Amino acid sequence: MAADYPKIVARRRTRISPWVEIIEREIEFAAGAAPELYHSIGQQDYLGIVAMVPDGRIPIVRQFRPAFEGFTWELPAGLVEPGEDAGEACARELKEETGLAARKVYPLGTHWPCTARLSNRMHTFFVEAEAGPVDAEQGMEAKLVSPAELARLIRAGDFVLQLHIGAILLAGMAGHLDLAAFSPK
Repeated sequence: MAADYPKIVARRRTRISPWVEIIEREIEFAAGAAPELYHSIGQQDYLGIVAMVPDGRIPIVRQFRPAFEGFTWELPAGLVEPGEDAGEACARELKEETGLAARKVYPLGTHWPCTARLSNRMHTFFVEAEAGPVDAEQGMEAKLVSPAELARLIRAGDFVLQLHIGAILLAGMAGHLDLAAFSPK
């Protein structure tokens, strides 16, 4: 019966590091067909934070990314620890990476970063943050930027993480950001 296919006939997990595992799946696409192997990367769920302080600026962080082999500006983000509520992880990560406290946290949704290769989810939040000095955690730089400045960083190729650009869109779609502020003048 076609409704039974495709089906997973085997699954193996190989832990590579504390943060990553390779998941191998044998998929049978039709009755009697030879199974085909597919691989994905397993990680903990992570989150992206579009925050705004009362004067309308958005905190961003700069850090070295080994996969990118360079520095990039990004939104505050991080992993959701096992058993941790994603909203609580959001407030924790914002404080750790920028020194800013969350006043109000709005969930923007949970999505899959890459359905072809990643087996985790991304929780996205908009946060009304308390005013205060930014204080990045060790190894990072943090600053507050206007939406127009953030748009310039995106267009210049200095803010390149597509997941975070998507988070900005989600915040705009939810009415937390004026996306017109990101348009070129």
